[in-house]
Amino acid sequence: MGFQYDEATLHELVREWNDLADEFRRDQEQAAALARAKGPGLEYASGDNAEKIQQSGSALLGTLAAREEYCRTMAGKFNAALGKYAQAEDGHTTEIKQTGGSL
Repeated sequence: MGFQYDEATLHELVREWNDLADEFRRDQEQAAALARAKGPGLEYASGDNAEKIQQSGSALLGTLAAREEYCRTMAGKFNAALGKYAQAEDGHTTEIKQTGGSL
């Protein structure tokens, strides 16, 4: 047995997962700025500091991209569940009509 959601909840879950993915997408734009950081001066320490910030920015960028992908995958799963929900509803409607009932 698994979780069971109504149609409205499934729509809400798709929206929430996509909203979260959009937030991770926006955060990637800021992380990309870190990955392009330049040192404030020309001395060795400035360059080394900038390199460390760039590495951190690149790592953050990769993490945020993975989080966005996960959220999009989850939204896709709930969207697929919506398709199954619609098929089940159509099947039940057809079954009811065949027995002479109505919705």
